[in-house]
Amino acid sequence: MSREFSHFRAGLAAVLCLALAGCGGSLGSRPFASLGGGSLGSGAAPAAAATREASRTRGAEQVAVNRYLWQASLDVLSFLPIQSVDPFTGVIVMGYGTPPGTGQTYRATVYVSDPALDARSLNVAIATRSGPVAAETNRAVEDAILARARELRIRDGRL
Repeated sequence: MSREFSHFRAGLAAVLCLALAGCGGSLGSRPFASLGGGSLGSGAAPAAAATREASRTRGAEQVAVNRYLWQASLDVLSFLPIQSVDPFTGVIVMGYGTPPGTGQTYRATVYVSDPALDARSLNVAIATRSGPVAAETNRAVEDAILARARELRIRDGRL
């Protein structure tokens, strides 16, 4: 088993454990230009619903994720279908999708772990049908999400 694959499996297992732990309570730019993609309009409706979910509270609990990272993740990865979102644990699971102009399919799991707009608050695991993507590709997607989050924050006027 390759070293990258074992790191991907360990990261995915950690994200899945965190997602499972959360189940115990009550019921502008072209970031994928290097992959030949962009954002599609088809992801707008699920993204809007997921954003509305991120702004709600459950009982006395507040959502403890950064809203800019959350929205930026949905924007950058809008070509992927959303399988599940949980803003209370910060996990977005996306199914397989193909960026425009390419034949390669990708899937992603995003974990926003903290309310701070910080690179340490974001963990993205991207894979193809044949396994995890190269570390450089994963880093490029994380950088695109962070750049989009900064754009959203600046546009919002909260410097």
